[in-house]
Amino acid sequence: MLNLDLFSRMVKFQELQVYQLAEQISNEVWLIVKSWDMFYKDTVGKQLVRSVDSIGANIAEGTGRYSYNDNQRFIKIARGSLHETRHWLRLACARQLLTTEQIGRLKPLIDELSPKLNAYLNSVQKQANSQSLKIKKLPKKPPNTEY
Repeated sequence: MLNLDLFSRMVKFQELQVYQLAEQISNEVWLIVKSWDMFYKDTVGKQLVRSVDSIGANIAEGTGRYSYNDNQRFIKIARGSLHETRHWLRLACARQLLTTEQIGRLKPLIDELSPKLNAYLNSVQKQANSQSLKIKKLPKKPPNTEY
């Protein structure tokens, strides 16, 4: 049976601040990596772009599942992709592929995204718990005694 209440509370992923921030970071990284030499693009660049793009993609996919449990799982995957992105950015810094200006633009965005992802996960968990309580509180129908 279709739960219309669940659909009415689902938000389009494009409207989520956490998604918008992930998209902004992805676009910043893309602009940086596309200017790198081919060797750097082919090694660190591709991995960095894939991991950063995966953050927003998993947020979007989670909202499309229409299940709190699935959405939570995809938010956790997005959080893992954020950690992977941090790894690739650290390597890019160590290999002097990022300018001080680029680091200055990316670091505050990355630092802002982590708590937003956690807050989003907590929000979805609260919605799931609330929905679970509503389902448990439904009155039981008396048994059908008609034959």
